[in-house]
Amino acid sequence: METIGFIGTGVMGASIVKHLLKAGCSVNVYNRTKSKTDELVKEGAIWQDTPKDVTDKSDVIFSMVGYPKDVEEIYYGENGVFSGKVDGKIVIDMTTSTPSLAKKIEETALELGAESLDAPVSGGDLGAKNGTLTTMVGGKKEVYDKVESILNVFSSKANLQGKAGSGQHTKMANQIMIAGTMTGMTELLVYAKAAGLDLEKVLDTVGGGSAANWSLANYAPRILKEDFTPGFFAKHFLKDLNIALEEAEKMSIELPATKEARNLYQALVDQGFENDGTQALIKLWWDI
Repeated sequence: METIGFIGTGVMGASIVKHLLKAGCSVNVYNRTKSKTDELVKEGAIWQDTPKDVTDKSDVIFSMVGYPKDVEEIYYGENGVFSGKVDGKIVIDMTTSTPSLAKKIEETALELGAESLDAPVSGGDLGAKNGTLTTMVGGKKEVYDKVESILNVFSSKANLQGKAGSGQHTKMANQIMIAGTMTGMTELLVYAKAAGLDLEKVLDTVGGGSAANWSLANYAPRILKEDFTPGFFAKHFLKDLNIALEEAEKMSIELPATKEARNLYQALVDQGFENDGTQALIKLWWDI
């Protein structure tokens, strides 16, 4: 397989790199905090000092960082991806970012003789660890076809959604849905506790009926254990909801439920819980 470059080895990125290594790929890695790559290097990844170095020594370059401004920096900053030998290569940004930035990256890549895809994912830390992420891809079909086998190393489902930016739009649709399930799951627990119900029995019961959903199955049990470690950071979910609402405004549509979910996560972040997982939303009601 091609030599892979991976920029950003956080909660999900590190697990993805491990799957690529197990699949026999040679993987060059870079992370702003070098220590977060130590375990990966022990498992066979090769540390590079800058995104430029990753690009120079890789055929396909993935990035997965926190915010659109971080994407801008690693692609367009000093010693960024586009300052490297990118001609003939494919760059794939997996960060949940803006559709407009995905289009900008594709335009720059083409100018430099490269190709680009935007490929945000869903599935959280468990999906990354289990190699069962859902990957939503925007870009040209012929480019997607070249890397589909690589995406399938860590994805249970990878689909091309359309032209550049379409992967990001699909991720926004995904986050809009998750906003509803997270607020519903949280208020379910608040209501059931106030009614004096056995919360574990409630989860077992409603989880077997039409209220079943991924958030209920994966995050409600963590709440009962007071486990707020981030499968997905609250601050990053707030970022995603803001992007979704900004894109909705551009399309002249109203998303009142999503707006209220954004307001709740803004309140959570304002209270200092930005580095907790999204399940920490319950802290707006419970003193944990």
